[in-house]
Amino acid sequence: MTARQPRAEAALVERFQALHEIAAVAHARLEHNIWDYLVGGTETETTVKRNRHALDSLGLRPRMLRDASHVDLSTSFLGAELELPLATAPIGSLESFDPEGGAAAARAAGRQGMATTLSSVSKPGLEETAAAADGAKIFQLYVRGDDAWVDDHAHRAVEAGYLAFCLTVDVALYSRRERDIANRFVKPWRRTAGGTEYQAGLSWRQVEGFKRRHDIPLLLKGIMTAEDAVLACEHGVDGVWVSNHGGRQLDHALGSTAVLPEIVAAVDGRAAVVVDGGFLRGTDVIKALALGADLVALGRLTGMGLGAAGEEGLVRAIDLLAEEMHTAMGLMGAAKLADLGSDFVAEAPAVDRPHVLSAFPLLPDDVR
Repeated sequence: MTARQPRAEAALVERFQALHEIAAVAHARLEHNIWDYLVGGTETETTVKRNRHALDSLGLRPRMLRDASHVDLSTSFLGAELELPLATAPIGSLESFDPEGGAAAARAAGRQGMATTLSSVSKPGLEETAAAADGAKIFQLYVRGDDAWVDDHAHRAVEAGYLAFCLTVDVALYSRRERDIANRFVKPWRRTAGGTEYQAGLSWRQVEGFKRRHDIPLLLKGIMTAEDAVLACEHGVDGVWVSNHGGRQLDHALGSTAVLPEIVAAVDGRAAVVVDGGFLRGTDVIKALALGADLVALGRLTGMGLGAAGEEGLVRAIDLLAEEMHTAMGLMGAAKLADLGSDFVAEAPAVDRPHVLSAFPLLPDDVR
């Protein structure tokens, strides 16, 4: 079975042979405040741990003699053809990890045949990132103005060629992220952020109005219950993004993967399903796809790849993740993503205490 060929520079292919090596270099290179911003969560960080625990509490059920001589990881998402069922998640202040920020992430995603998602609070901005992107791109907005302000961003996203528009809906209030508080660290964009009352005031009325005024597909990021998934579909939303903000908003929430099955069932094919939250290994991604997700978004892994070696570091991180996915698919007897289903996973006891980086047991203790 031929593995997918690496797409990073040869020197990085030699330097980084496993994902934990990228995490270790990112930890060494990034400023302490930026590393804590990347890996931290809100208050007790219980939600962060539950994201990992939900993934670790699923075991894989491989099938044999299914002809795994050729494994195909390609898929389509909202009409876009992708080589991998992945996207970069919208991270605020990506320029903290690499000076080129969203542009570097977009170029890396394009080279890997996956989607990229730009946060409205990441540089270099909507148009500049679109110009750098060679592939499917999604624009995510934190609402800081009225309907006309949102409409302006939607029109700009259409003009720039974005595949979809994403509203994040789980930030009515900004959470207490105690690593940042303890470090007395505030991201620059938060010091000047105005209009937060518009985000707090979001309701289904704005969703309905957006769908009435715009043709660009709309995703809602932050859906964590079947009830809200049903409402999203009833309002014509094109994609339901299952997310608890990486454990960075509501403390003591359920893990994203734990609620994924009920949301997939509630959506019932009426919208695409995206999920993020703790995904660091190829088997993590396979579990989500088996449970019915259409796309898996990578947040902290994106930051680590950029933090370790910029665009090339992120390309190499995806190289390794894709290799893990390819291997897992073959060993499970699934030649293509459509072969996966819920019968490939089962509840199983977790074997390690959950931690934001417990997926990398070979990391030194001072990193984990």
